[in-house]
Amino acid sequence: MALDFVAIDFETANSSPASPCAVGMVRVQDAQIVESLSMLFRPPSPHNWFHPGNIGVHGIRPEDVADAPEFEEVLPELLLFTQGLPLVAHNASFDMGVLTKTAEHVGFDLPNLTYACSLKLARKTYNLESYRLNAVAYAIGHEEFQHHDALADSDACARIMIHMAARHEVEDLNQLLERNKQRLLSLFV
Repeated sequence: MALDFVAIDFETANSSPASPCAVGMVRVQDAQIVESLSMLFRPPSPHNWFHPGNIGVHGIRPEDVADAPEFEEVLPELLLFTQGLPLVAHNASFDMGVLTKTAEHVGFDLPNLTYACSLKLARKTYNLESYRLNAVAYAIGHEEFQHHDALADSDACARIMIHMAARHEVEDLNQLLERNKQRLLSLFV
């Protein structure tokens, strides 16, 4: 199966999409998880303050990123990790918004990456009461993960995508998207 993509999940310091403080990425090739990347970094100023509600969700505090690199320092490494593969996120509009808004804020020209949304695909694939990441992960039997940890969430997203491809008996991401009347989207139209 030629199912190739990179699952990605950002955690933010506050409600600004330009306040990422953590990322988790999981590369999938031939429907197998082959590599992962997890990083903490300092959100760019003036979005570098931490809201108590966000801390309550992901547990990352200002002191956790005090010695971490700036977002713009790690962005090239994140792009290299993708190897040009499409990105997939659960509620992709959030994660792609974080990526584009923060890159724009720091003056970084992103390539026109493609992406898909596992949340939209899950809604077409499963009959569940909730399509939150943890609910879908539990439904496919992936129950042991720390929800709102960026790496754990990107790993769960990857496993959901692999499960959906197998369920639909498709060979690649494009077939999975077509089967569910979806398509790859571009960061910049």
